[in-house]
Amino acid sequence: MKHLTEEQKLTLDMVRDVATREIAPRALELDEKSLFPEHARDLFAKLGLLNPLLPAEYGGTEMGVLTLALILEELGRVCASTALLLIAQTDGMLPIIHGGSPELKERYLRRFAGESTLLTALAATEPAAGSDLLAMKTRAVRQGDKYVINGQKCFITNGSVADVIVVYAYTDPEKGSKGISAFVVEKGTPGLVYGRNESKMGMRGSINSELFFENMEVPAENIIGAEGSGFANLMQTLSTNRVFCAAQAVGIAQGALDIAIKHTQDRVQFGKPIAHLAPIQFMIADMATAVEASRLLTHKAAQLLDEHDKKAVLYGSMAKTMASDTAMQVTTDAVQVLGGSGYMKENGVERMMRDAKLTQIYTGTNQITRMVTGRALLFQ
Repeated sequence: MKHLTEEQKLTLDMVRDVATREIAPRALELDEKSLFPEHARDLFAKLGLLNPLLPAEYGGTEMGVLTLALILEELGRVCASTALLLIAQTDGMLPIIHGGSPELKERYLRRFAGESTLLTALAATEPAAGSDLLAMKTRAVRQGDKYVINGQKCFITNGSVADVIVVYAYTDPEKGSKGISAFVVEKGTPGLVYGRNESKMGMRGSINSELFFENMEVPAENIIGAEGSGFANLMQTLSTNRVFCAAQAVGIAQGALDIAIKHTQDRVQFGKPIAHLAPIQFMIADMATAVEASRLLTHKAAQLLDEHDKKAVLYGSMAKTMASDTAMQVTTDAVQVLGGSGYMKENGVERMMRDAKLTQIYTGTNQITRMVTGRALLFQ
């Protein structure tokens, strides 16, 4: 990208080097053993990458959305689970950045400065409230100077390892979307009970947990913004998150494409590398075209977010949809190009195929993001 600043270029060079030397060699083990990438967390903390969107006034590096998207591409290229670590970290921090009072920001955001290894999580999804978030049943009742929260959440990324969790709950169910509020909850809070960590198809180096709230008391000052502002806060966070999901998907697709290209150049059949076969050339051409188109759309969406352009929501939904569909198609095709070798774990593309599937599901299924896109184009 010719328009990158020197600082962005240096950052990406560093991330690319770290991804190749430190992240890629551990990707297979993380997947096979469902290990949380503690090594990456510690390394990112030392390099100032763990909390890339943390505002400078609270001791952060305050990278732009585009810069983080580029970083996620590089990480997703070698290990999608490690990229998801950074996405989850921003998910838990953005609600506070977007809606927290000055006092709340000072109390919590400051903790993530420097080489802090503290982790965050965002807890919104419930067994009956996935795409339909208004169906959530978790309740927060004001009692004096505290809120008492009861309910449960599921599939929460970083759930059981997070030090700070943003929890969404109804404070007034009668008001629908205007009755949802967000709260900052700390690890160790009485009444916060951890359920199982899920066994997953892909992204197995990322932890997804059940959380239960049993008369959990949260100080009233831990509410993010005013009562009833939680849903708008969540939508703002998801709009940003979709761009990060798109960037992760672009990285996954690029990683699979790289492996497929190398294989076609090395694999000899019928007396010459299979790269000389027209059907293979067509597949590689289609794969590369889709990856590049997804990349450009994702960069456009990220740039719009940095510019605070209202069209960012539209472009973010389009980017997430296209990039994740591309990742699924390209990784599937990469397995096909590698043939029997592609079906084997040691070659990486079958892991990438399993990882790609989640990008079509989380932060809004592609059916939902298509609805968001269609409504934005037709009714706004």
